[in-house]
Amino acid sequence: MADQAQHYRWDDLPREELNPLLGRRLITGGDMMIAHVYLKKGCIVPKHEHHNEQLTYVLEGSLRFRLGEDGDQVVDVNAGEVLCIPRNLPHEAEALEDTLDVDVFNPPRQDWLDGSDAYLR
Repeated sequence: MADQAQHYRWDDLPREELNPLLGRRLITGGDMMIAHVYLKKGCIVPKHEHHNEQLTYVLEGSLRFRLGEDGDQVVDVNAGEVLCIPRNLPHEAEALEDTLDVDVFNPPRQDWLDGSDAYLR
């Protein structure tokens, strides 16, 4: 990343439509990535895991997470709440209503950058 600060407006960034129920906008720094993720009610993010630490901050709506290998830990994350997902923890999510969340990853998600995130498409 450049040695200068970068300024972004979410509405100016391209919105990638991954499927009819899921879209996102990304900003990537040197060691972090932040994304606006747009989920329509009923959207399922299939079980996956990654070496990136993840913070999910729900701005609007509600997400139900199933965590762990067998998904036995269930956590509903509502507007104004944050879920911290450790590296390599299997997880899936379901949008209980139309939802906008902010996901922060360290390091950036290479599969999101290069389009190899087929599980979302």
